[in-house]
Amino acid sequence: MTPAETIVAIAVPLEAEHVERIRAVDPTVTVLYEPDLLPPERFPADHSGDPDFQRTPEQEERYWAMLNKAQVLYGFPNESASGLARIAGSNPHLQWIHAMAAGAGGAVKASGLDSQTLQKFQVTTSAGVHALPLAEFAALGILNGFKRSAELAQDQAVKAWPELRIPTRLVNGSQLVVAGLGEIGLETARIARALGMKVSGTKRSVAPIDGIDEVADNSGLARLVASADAVVNTLPGTPYTEKLFNREVFSAMKPGSVFINVGRGTVVDEDALLEALNNGQVSYACLDVFAVEPLPQESPLWNHPKVMVSPHTSALSAAENRLIAQRFCSNLRTYLDGGELPHLVDTVHFY
Repeated sequence: MTPAETIVAIAVPLEAEHVERIRAVDPTVTVLYEPDLLPPERFPADHSGDPDFQRTPEQEERYWAMLNKAQVLYGFPNESASGLARIAGSNPHLQWIHAMAAGAGGAVKASGLDSQTLQKFQVTTSAGVHALPLAEFAALGILNGFKRSAELAQDQAVKAWPELRIPTRLVNGSQLVVAGLGEIGLETARIARALGMKVSGTKRSVAPIDGIDEVADNSGLARLVASADAVVNTLPGTPYTEKLFNREVFSAMKPGSVFINVGRGTVVDEDALLEALNNGQVSYACLDVFAVEPLPQESPLWNHPKVMVSPHTSALSAAENRLIAQRFCSNLRTYLDGGELPHLVDTVHFY
């Protein structure tokens, strides 16, 4: 490694065209990429790859030798917290890892690395890359709830044509509360405003935001949801957000509210949500994330007539690998120029 050389190792499956995009960022960048050491993708942006893939002992040695040469990693080794822990202890050159996930703080915390070790390198996330697909999914949940799609599907399944025509609700003019006005939350708010909704929400640092009627911190969530027709959670899972949506918050909601979760499942007390669904406080819930994943077979959420279960796939799109690679290339340019990397994992709050 020459003094001016920056070595980037690709630790997760990635299409060759995106590897070449990374190589093209700067002539001083050397990209280590050995596709035979990486599990094949089963679907677009399958960063973990085929779970049946096994490296031979010789391939395993080559994989870790490749990663230990790099100052920069694209993805966590083996896309796992244990892989992160191992590379942190074995690679003395490591300066920066770019995570595939928007919410990589949980994996960093799960690695068990102490604060001193975490000061030796930076971890950036792909936050923002998933904002549009998640916001579109949130809009789907709002529309499903307002237009009674679950009830329509049930009637269709039994070929029922009700004598009484039950009206749907207008999205236009209704009130939305977004818990977490980050990139995902603001994109959700943009789409909601295009549908004619009025939007308020929460943010850790309270300050006016263009197009948002009111901004509060999480302590003001119960007050905001009292007048909301729909509520979208985009918050990450941290000790400060765990079960933020509890019985108190669900009880404060306007009866018949629609609830969507595209943040993290740990932000919601699922027992309290089920109570709210059963007593009508929440008329419909569209859930992409759960406290335990995969969602346990015995969970009543699976068969609840007012719930849509999505298997944590709402952020997935055919464009994801391209968008993450583009984000990484932009960050790599910043890194090479000595700038401050965006979307760093907070190693205190782990988000």
